[in-house]
Amino acid sequence: MRLPLWLLACAATAELTGVALSWHPLQWVAKPLLAPLLLWYLLRTAGRSALGWGLAFACAGDVALLVPGTASFLIGMACFLGTQVCFLLAFLRRAPLHRPAAAGYAVLWASLNAVLWPSLGSLRVPILVYSLALSAMAAAAYAVSRRVAAGAALFLLSDLLIGLGAADLDFPARDLIVMTTYIAALFLITTGYVRALDGDGEVMERRGAGRGVVRPGE
Repeated sequence: MRLPLWLLACAATAELTGVALSWHPLQWVAKPLLAPLLLWYLLRTAGRSALGWGLAFACAGDVALLVPGTASFLIGMACFLGTQVCFLLAFLRRAPLHRPAAAGYAVLWASLNAVLWPSLGSLRVPILVYSLALSAMAAAAYAVSRRVAAGAALFLLSDLLIGLGAADLDFPARDLIVMTTYIAALFLITTGYVRALDGDGEVMERRGAGRGVVRPGE
């Protein structure tokens, strides 16, 4: 069952190398493998869940964002909106929303959008909506486990760095940091979710029914 994670490490190394060297062919090979390898791990260990749908959306978003241009950026954002909604549903199924965490992320969401709003132009509304779903996902992750919460926080940080780029606030190695935090986020969320299920004794229960196609809402 560790094979998908070993392959993930190889794909992640290749992807980060491609980003660091600005070698796009390597990125085209490696980046689309990241989420599917984690989905493979999830299906083998915990079976079907809304989290699996989130990883599928993430794969589609990764491919869309490999294509330059505003249209592909918006398509990628729409795909990752699906990721956030699916992750949110999976987390809320595990534990009720932690109100202090929700309040904290709400303040963070409002503050960051207020700061970036003047610089986002036509992307203002899409980023406002997407960042709301992202913040809600991160707040819901807080009640699942520390590992999942850390992954969700890294996901928010990664997307914040993308938002800075959309607002023309760039800095050296931003793309490399974006991908490093994103890969770590998906890894921590997926493995943390599996550990949470295992801690509640649900992994063995799901394993027998979870090797087929992922179904929404489970």
